[in-house]
Amino acid sequence: MKDSRQLVQSDRKKILIATEQSPCKKIIITHGTYTIPDTAKFLQTNLQRKDQTIILTGSMIPLTGFSPSDAPFNLGFSFAKLPELSAGVYICMNGRIFTADETIKLLFEGRFASVFGEK
Repeated sequence: MKDSRQLVQSDRKKILIATEQSPCKKIIITHGTYTIPDTAKFLQTNLQRKDQTIILTGSMIPLTGFSPSDAPFNLGFSFAKLPELSAGVYICMNGRIFTADETIKLLFEGRFASVFGEK
């Protein structure tokens, strides 16, 4: 594991290669929330396969012991939504689905939003 604040382009390239080489068409990637929008945009821009649906998800509160983390909900929500989504790269956080190109993290509010505003 690596803190997402420490991710560099070579790390994103490894994620891209693993995704492209996977026989799976539906993939969920757990990722730190600091740079999850960057990785999602990188995958969307560079992914050659157009038949894959990729969801990146994480948690605003780390999962440690019995902490009140949002990780289990976000992962479960991602699994529930994966079959419904068309091919592309998405971020699923706190009951919302964002496309890779619209997602921003509002750090001081502790949430994600769309650059296009609320829907």
